[in-house]
Amino acid sequence: MSGFSVTWLDLREGADFAARDKTLAARALQWMSAYADAIPLIVDLGSGTGSTLRALTALGAEDCAKNLVWRLVDHDPALLNEALRRHGKTHVIEDYEADLLAIDSLPLTGARLVSASALFDLVSRNVVDKLAARLAQQGTALYAALNYDGCTQWNPPHPLDSDVLEAFNKDQRRDKGLGMALGTDSGSYLKAAFEKQGYEVQMADSPWTLGTENRAMVEALIDGIASAVATGYGLNPEALHHWKQFRLQNAATGTCIVGHNDILALPLS
Repeated sequence: MSGFSVTWLDLREGADFAARDKTLAARALQWMSAYADAIPLIVDLGSGTGSTLRALTALGAEDCAKNLVWRLVDHDPALLNEALRRHGKTHVIEDYEADLLAIDSLPLTGARLVSASALFDLVSRNVVDKLAARLAQQGTALYAALNYDGCTQWNPPHPLDSDVLEAFNKDQRRDKGLGMALGTDSGSYLKAAFEKQGYEVQMADSPWTLGTENRAMVEALIDGIASAVATGYGLNPEALHHWKQFRLQNAATGTCIVGHNDILALPLS
């Protein structure tokens, strides 16, 4: 699986938190607190440095579920170590280094809720299908936030915007180490897969709205997009260079909206 730097994860975290649909997050926490006799355990897949932990803590997770246990699961031990450094003294954390493709052996047993942020656009249909089936067997809910939906709007506009976006969305479907990625279909596919397993599924938009205060993040995003589409998608290198320079020149004053959606899947029984 493609790795993510701590720097990038930190750059995007403020925008991620602002984008999250707070109603769905609140419903996920209500689900955690609905049964007093259930173990308050959240398993966070692709946990990185703990962004979901921080987000749900800020939204009242510890108040909704006393003695809450976080089981952080990631393939990258460096990110897990960073999460423990940041939160090992303030939260009850179990950390697991694991292959997210190995659904049958993931440490999901006992989870009241499985969470993930910005993960499912990277995985394959097979991963989602297997996860939905396993969680259904356990009666475990899923809270999946920040699934990229393929929509990006820049201001000011540039003539190459639509071509770059088309190429980038194609690139999002490449195998990132978790099978052929769902990319822009991740939210709709999650919804269908969990409904098939008998879940009540709620979906809400959670777009990034990026402005002057997000300049460093926007510059990193522009660099990442330009690198992703530089080869294999038929874009003229000189035109792409001009697009990148234009975007960087406007990063301090322009705006960018990047579409995402959040999913909450609750067992009906």
